[in-house]
Amino acid sequence: MSFTVRVKEELLSLKRFEKSELAAIIKMSGSLGISMGGLTLSVTTENAKIARHIYELLHHFYEAKSDIRHHQKTNLKKNRVYTVFLDEKVEEILADLHLADAFFGIETGIDASVLEDEVASRAYLRGAFLSSGSIKDPEKGKYQLEIHSVYTDHAEGIALLMQGFLLDAKTIERKKGVVTYLQRAEDIIDFLIVVEAMQAMQEFESIKVMRETRNDLNRANNAEMANIQRTVTASMKTINNISKIVDTVGLGSLPSDLQEVAYIRMNHPDYSIQQIADSLQQPISKSGVNHRLRKINKIADDLDK
Repeated sequence: MSFTVRVKEELLSLKRFEKSELAAIIKMSGSLGISMGGLTLSVTTENAKIARHIYELLHHFYEAKSDIRHHQKTNLKKNRVYTVFLDEKVEEILADLHLADAFFGIETGIDASVLEDEVASRAYLRGAFLSSGSIKDPEKGKYQLEIHSVYTDHAEGIALLMQGFLLDAKTIERKKGVVTYLQRAEDIIDFLIVVEAMQAMQEFESIKVMRETRNDLNRANNAEMANIQRTVTASMKTINNISKIVDTVGLGSLPSDLQEVAYIRMNHPDYSIQQIADSLQQPISKSGVNHRLRKINKIADDLDK
């Protein structure tokens, strides 16, 4: 089960009955038809539980008797599509939810009564996510929450609702409409709190912490490996130079302090500068060891002149 499905199932388990939630679902997934008896309403979804939820909302608020129908998609995925079909009280429902103008292209944004009310805003966002929302698996790739809309002003309206809860929502045009999206993990966590998907929020946050911990460990390991590589490279250069001195003028030609450092470096090529400093008869600072090693390297370089 994908993370998106888990979020939607948690939202459905809340058993919230909010008109703003129903309005969002109908606006984003509904279509009108005409029959002998007047207008008909069809609301489609690929989730059987969401279809059942729509059915319950219509019955709860309007005592409307709708049918749940289904058919198989003909594309490669062949998902089952559920349609909640209603052929009564459609005009009443559209008027009550302030959706009448939306279906005739007159008003494609979000009603002001929703934008101005916090409870209605939360419910509308919940319905919008149930209808066409998705969250990328937080364990894979970048974080992303998206809600798809047909119209630009509706997508911007959803962004406004999110921004009302201090979320950094943006919109972008796609081939089949406009997407309102969040990309920061913190914003997605806050969105889940806004719509009251608390279990999903905790799961997302836990995964985020684990990812950050793994990334920190990887960075630390990479830095450590880089330090080791630098140490080995510097060590081999110095060892080669000491060997050159031994083969040409002899180690005894060096001052005693340089001889001691050269001896330790030759016998312990894996030692760090600090370990060399600690191994001296009279321990000195790391900068002191580096100074002596530079002297040894210079003496070796001068032998080539």
